Amino acid sequence: MKTALSFPPTLLALAITSASTYSLAANMTDSTIGTDKAISLNEDQLSTLEVKGQTYRNTATKTQLDPEETPQAISIIDADSLEQRGIETVAEAVRYSSGINTELRGGAVTRLDLFNIRGFQNDKAYYDGLQLLYNDWNLQPQIDMAAVEQIEVFKGPTSTLYGAMPPGGMVNLISKAPQSTDQSIVEVALGSDKKRDVSIDSTGALNERMNYRVVALIREKEGQAVTSDEKRIMIAPSLDLKISDDTQLNLNMYYQQDPSMGVYSALPSKGTVYDNINGKLSSDSYAGDANWETYDRDVLLLGYKLDHTINNTWRFLQNTRFTTAKAAQENTYSTSLDSDERTLNRRAYLTDEASTGLNVDNQFSGVFDIGNTEHNVLVGVDYLTLTSDIEYEDAVAPSIDLYNPNHQQIVKSNLDFAASGYSSDFTIEKEQLGLYLQDQIRFDQWVFIAGGRYDSFKATEKGLKYGSNTNTKVDQSQFSGRIGALYEFDNGIAPFVSYAQSFEPITGADRNGNTFDTSTADQWEAGLKYKRNNVAVTATAFEIVKSNVLTRDPNGSAYDKIQVGEVRSQGIELELQQAITRDVSIKTAYTRQDVEVTKDNSGIQGNTPIWVPEQQLNTWLTYAPQQGALAGASFGTGVRYVGKMQLNAANSNTVPSFTLVDLSIGYDLAMLSPQWKGASVKLAVSNVLDETYYSCYDESNCWFGDQRSFEVSARYAF
Repeated sequence: MKTALSFPPTLLALAITSASTYSLAANMTDSTIGTDKAISLNEDQLSTLEVKGQTYRNTATKTQLDPEETPQAISIIDADSLEQRGIETVAEAVRYSSGINTELRGGAVTRLDLFNIRGFQNDKAYYDGLQLLYNDWNLQPQIDMAAVEQIEVFKGPTSTLYGAMPPGGMVNLISKAPQSTDQSIVEVALGSDKKRDVSIDSTGALNERMNYRVVALIREKEGQAVTSDEKRIMIAPSLDLKISDDTQLNLNMYYQQDPSMGVYSALPSKGTVYDNINGKLSSDSYAGDANWETYDRDVLLLGYKLDHTINNTWRFLQNTRFTTAKAAQENTYSTSLDSDERTLNRRAYLTDEASTGLNVDNQFSGVFDIGNTEHNVLVGVDYLTLTSDIEYEDAVAPSIDLYNPNHQQIVKSNLDFAASGYSSDFTIEKEQLGLYLQDQIRFDQWVFIAGGRYDSFKATEKGLKYGSNTNTKVDQSQFSGRIGALYEFDNGIAPFVSYAQSFEPITGADRNGNTFDTSTADQWEAGLKYKRNNVAVTATAFEIVKSNVLTRDPNGSAYDKIQVGEVRSQGIELELQQAITRDVSIKTAYTRQDVEVTKDNSGIQGNTPIWVPEQQLNTWLTYAPQQGALAGASFGTGVRYVGKMQLNAANSNTVPSFTLVDLSIGYDLAMLSPQWKGASVKLAVSNVLDETYYSCYDESNCWFGDQRSFEVSARYAF
């Protein structure tokens, strides 16, 4: 037990966090390397390597407590899974997790990280517990998977710890941390679409008090759409400095330059999802113009994490990041499809965007006993600010024949931006200040957690927007709470129940000039977890109700809104990880959800929102023989099923379901000769059967899913 305190018990645990899908890591043998990190079954053989570093905090609690101790769902994708499947993007990484639908804008659009979690859209990704500041336009910082050690998908409302967030959940990327053991890895990859990729990952001790890590990458390849390409340069150095026995400082930087990031334009539903009198379009079809397709982004993140042990009870962590980013874009969008079903009318636009921002999260955590209860208390204050300058121009562009396209039509000097009336030059400013408190209590085999948070959120838009002067303001405050309980039986079963809240600020005003209130959501969640020997299971049932959703004002114009809408999401999620034998392991995730607009004035009440599949089923099987002729090889295959989705808000059409197959084969060359120690090769194939599938926003905006792609890589660790 921890240091005993004599004062009366405090408020029962602020805010419930994640009942993680268990990593099979602590249960699997070295032979079961698959989707989760492999560790020996014997307790005395467990690895002591702390790959996430001293300043790591669990996404679900912002503490170093195990995720499985908290009664709210969280899925973890670790480094072995990322490496085995040849992951490049966050969307690819979370494909095999329950409750999350990715690649909402298809396979050709890679410049945004956009998810649908438990039926709610989310574009707010996190990196080491701090939000990647997004201006809600086209400038979203992205983190390359080469710099990521682990991904944690925290399900349900997370506002109690993180402030303004959609209610479905969040994705937190954990960076590769400096290690005291020297190791360097060089990897070269070639693949489909003329892919060329070189990366390095070097870590080790500079002296007794300093550890370093440097991750860097250069990648080039053609995009899925014809005429497009993708280029990236990334470097992410970090340094751990042990200032004293009680204090450690982590300095980190992430710089990424994306001179080109493929396309963004959509295609009509006729010719993609639905029949066209001219036939089906190819999955590499493109509605834009090679002369007017630019996306050039630069992102610099500078941060530090200061971890200080105050005494035997209390500890302090300050996590800070400064962001500066810019993006220049030239793009097209469609306005209509002619009756010949082949002539697409278009407009051309450009944006020039620049953002600066700051995140600071101050956390005091204490562990102590009060009577027979152990308390892990967290008190925090966090702050973020973002300023983004945006310029926008828009003009009529030449139409394009989708079935005999000319991608060389647009000439900048011929575009009449002045006539459009859409010229914009304005500034977005956001500011959020939050105070939060959490207490996780252990009493015998019970774990309780509860918490609360108060947020103040302010935002403004000033300047010329779409040809008119704008000066809108949002000044909202909100309290969010959560509470939950979990009981750990001796046989490994742990049932749990929790309640959590979230909020999202709403900009704009009604027709009388009254600003909108905050949109809020509540979730009830219940389930159980089982972890014993080589099996880990999580089963969860949930219901989320989101209130104060904007809907049409029945007494106003078509553009006037009032705040009486409501959306309900309910479903079940199952995740299983099992080491079947010494050589075979499996991971399976199943999702079934029912999402419905329960209150609305615009004719969609009772409908299902877009991008919400009714069911999802994902399975990944790994075979890694430890003996015999195949020793040193690893084989992985996965199947992904995504159920049908609604094509539009009116639910007048649907996007068909699809089933995809992935494959991975690796080999440790040291099995051929000791001289090859540290060398390995791998083949990873996505969508092996080259299945054609789609994602749609409405009839005018559809995207093809990822085509079949492959990567052959060679790695040398020394």
